[in-house]
Amino acid sequence: MSQRGAPKPARFPLALNRLHVDAPSSAARQPLRPQRLLREAAQDAARHVPPTGIGLDSAPVRMSMVARLRAEGLGGEAVLAAMAQVHRHAFVDTALAPQAYEDTSLPIGHGQTISKPSVVARMLGLLFEGETARASGQLGRVLEIGTGCGYQAALLAALAHEVVSIERLTALHERARLALAHWPRSRLRLVHGDGMLGHAARAPYQSIIAAAGGESLPTAWLDQLLPGGRLVAPMWQGSASRQVLMVVDKAADGTVRQRAHDGVLFVPLKSGTV
Repeated sequence: MSQRGAPKPARFPLALNRLHVDAPSSAARQPLRPQRLLREAAQDAARHVPPTGIGLDSAPVRMSMVARLRAEGLGGEAVLAAMAQVHRHAFVDTALAPQAYEDTSLPIGHGQTISKPSVVARMLGLLFEGETARASGQLGRVLEIGTGCGYQAALLAALAHEVVSIERLTALHERARLALAHWPRSRLRLVHGDGMLGHAARAPYQSIIAAAGGESLPTAWLDQLLPGGRLVAPMWQGSASRQVLMVVDKAADGTVRQRAHDGVLFVPLKSGTV
């Protein structure tokens, strides 16, 4: 029981005149502006170099791929240097990026695939073993049949004086055009057309490489190949029982010599455009 005259205990709620409120700080008086935060985030991002990738799409993983190919004797140093430079994960769907540097083909839509790194290295290495390429140290003017997602075209642009790449599927042609938007147009020409016809407007070519195989090599490819040049393409052999990499060398007199190499599996070579 309280003594007479003792102060009464405080009751809730307190009267407003008994509340003690600290003076607001200058920061607290500032209104919240979400646009300012977004602007500062954009400015901060602009001050930094974009990351080279993390996890399974990182530079160390790409270099591990190159080291594996080198250990297998594939490609040669010029090809391996290009494969170390070009980001394969940038040419596949985001969901497949963690698999980009595995030695596997990956779907790119429309029934097409991006070839295994080992197959790409093998084919580009065979191009470099051609007579004119060995003498000059580069692939000269290249005709690529089947642009696909654009990955091999990017590699060729790092290895050749000029690349003409043809794709018959409109959707893939547009996809490659977006993926290769920053590549120099003076060295890389993307054409939507029938690859079986080649591209006579820029012929002859020192090197021709194809990413689709038929039962025979189109006459247009052989006609557009420069004497001393080399063609590498998949082709069905032995009554279409197996598909192999066919290497064609064109002599100065226009005669050609064909040699079968590794067994491969590429999509069928088709005519026309879609």
